[in-house]
Amino acid sequence: MRPGEGPALAWSWAYIFSILAAYYVLRPIRDQMGVAGGIENLPWLFTGTLAGMLALNVPFAWLVKTLPRARFVPLTYRFFAANILVFAAALYIAGPEGNIWIGRAFFIWLSIFNLFVVSVFWATIVDVFSAEQGKRLFAFIAAGATLGAITGSATTAILARDAPTWALLLGAAVLLEVAVFSMRGLAQMSGQLRQAPHTGDAPAAGAIGGSAFAGITRTLRSPYLLNISLFLLLFSITSTFLYFEQAGIAKRSFSDRGSQTAFFASVDLLVNILTLGVQFFLTGRIVRRIGLGPTLALLPAASILGFAALAVSPTIAAIAVFQVLRRAGNFAIARPIREVLFTVVPREDRYKAKNFIDTVVYRVGDQLGAWSFAGIAALGFGSTAVAVTAVPLSVAWLLNGLWLGRRQLERQMHQDRIAQNQDLTDRV
Repeated sequence: MRPGEGPALAWSWAYIFSILAAYYVLRPIRDQMGVAGGIENLPWLFTGTLAGMLALNVPFAWLVKTLPRARFVPLTYRFFAANILVFAAALYIAGPEGNIWIGRAFFIWLSIFNLFVVSVFWATIVDVFSAEQGKRLFAFIAAGATLGAITGSATTAILARDAPTWALLLGAAVLLEVAVFSMRGLAQMSGQLRQAPHTGDAPAAGAIGGSAFAGITRTLRSPYLLNISLFLLLFSITSTFLYFEQAGIAKRSFSDRGSQTAFFASVDLLVNILTLGVQFFLTGRIVRRIGLGPTLALLPAASILGFAALAVSPTIAAIAVFQVLRRAGNFAIARPIREVLFTVVPREDRYKAKNFIDTVVYRVGDQLGAWSFAGIAALGFGSTAVAVTAVPLSVAWLLNGLWLGRRQLERQMHQDRIAQNQDLTDRV
């Protein structure tokens, strides 16, 4: 941390802490509702999630086009907070046994919520900090997310058996309002932190403008953004394979809903404790020592080894350990370093294209993973076939990460040259 960065980091921590605490209060509830609705129905819930992502993406892009950041970000979070209140009321009316359709709607909604609110957070962070600051600080900022996730999952693990579900939802809504307050504190410091080269971007305080469909069109026209999409797509497909295996384990191992919810929360807690240690002590050192591309390739490399191990020995213990290590590797290393890729794109792409990639492209990967898993099971193949399928996907993912690292460095060097030339012009 360098002089002047401390207050911005503090606001960033409060911002992401509250978002992830809210999400991890809700996540185990979603996972239990998904199991209660039938594992065989999960692919349809993933399809509903993708449809919801598509339905919300254009209205969000319109907000980005029309309103300044200080207005469209709070509106986004308060929209989701209002949704939480509706679900809390519905669960209160339904009673302790709940309703299967409320559960399915909540599963789809939360799968939309978690990508939207986190994507908007990282878009704001990328807009505030430079590429150089991102390589130093993004993993440290992500540690605030991990602390929030630990707090949220621990809260649900402790209270799930005794507290009504609707009460947990109310707590999550309050946390989203804390996120709005923190975002405004961070946004006030953006002019002091990011000295971006003159690229014709709109001022940070103004509306970004452009088209409401720019997130889609600009992504499809840019090889760089398309490869970021591919990176996320391959991650999502392979993550879905492991998610379905975890859901099957929980259903076979626990008979009542409270125990299932507590199990999911405990897994989340273990992942986040491991993540926190890596974020504090390893991530920054890793990216400085080996560079951005090799750092992005670490998670695909680990996935190659993990899926190969599962192909040889597809046991419950192996799947559980691999899931914990893989998710920790994503949160601690891959996710914060992937965000650095967006520091070298125009502001319009940081919000519109990034949101499209983080939400729609990610959920397309879910679809491919969910229906591929279902297709493999329908053909009579088991975990070994799934693992064998995932190995070449992980190899392609690794090569993609190396390519992105090189391209990000080229773009950053180009922007640095523009900034130097502009500085010389201003002096003359």
